[in-house]
Amino acid sequence: MDDSRPIFIQIAEQVENDIIEGTLAEDAQIPSINEFAAFYRINPATALKGVNRLVDDGIVSKRRGIGMFVTPGARARLIERRRADFATLYLRPLIVEAEKLGIDVDELAGLLRAERIES
Repeated sequence: MDDSRPIFIQIAEQVENDIIEGTLAEDAQIPSINEFAAFYRINPATALKGVNRLVDDGIVSKRRGIGMFVTPGARARLIERRRADFATLYLRPLIVEAEKLGIDVDELAGLLRAERIES
């Protein structure tokens, strides 16, 4: 957990990451509120807030008496949303910093290619 960001947001993002990576498939049940609370040693209300964020976004749905499940199409929606945010969150700050350091577009592209090969 990252102390600089609210825990409920981190829980929601972890479930989203698990969906994108395929750890949680569509129609798969996610951990219960009590399981999240016990695992992260947090108040169940905090865990509920994170899961409700996913429900509000249509990523998971409640099945009364059974639990919470990944909705069909959730992975595609998450990828689409993250792709839309990618330029704003990552590329613009990268370009601004590169300009400060005098790194031109071709050199930046070369750095990106080199990093991708290493990872």
